[in-house]
Amino acid sequence: MANAPTHFEIPADDVERAKTFYEKTFGWKIKQYPMPPGQEYWGVTTVKKGEMGINGGLMKRNMPGQPFTNYLSVKSIDAMVGAVQANGGKVVLPKQEIGGGMGWIAAFTDPENNLIGLHQAAPPAPKKAAPRKKAAKKAGKKKRK
Repeated sequence: MANAPTHFEIPADDVERAKTFYEKTFGWKIKQYPMPPGQEYWGVTTVKKGEMGINGGLMKRNMPGQPFTNYLSVKSIDAMVGAVQANGGKVVLPKQEIGGGMGWIAAFTDPENNLIGLHQAAPPAPKKAAPRKKAAKKAGKKKRK
């Protein structure tokens, strides 16, 4: 089904305290993720490859009362924001690029004031052209003689 939950984020006032809690309580693996200077983010692994469930992130709380957020995978944030607003939702975080070529995020509140995130994956990197084969060059030289 389209637009499935694919990621969650846990904001924390004390990241180390939260990290310890989730690791000891649920057995999750939490490791700092490489980010641009001035930004910190921890990847949270809750499932092994092939298991049901989603993984997420842990981060310093950016604003008072910032809640736990689930992210839905969408093909186009721009199109989904239009649908959200047309159906009574309010954008609270406009579309913004996220680090590491991971795409874009945005967030909205639904008519019941629940915060929900959107994630649009970055397009795949273009494939490099295959190098020319030397055998083809040799064949071309033989024809000229």
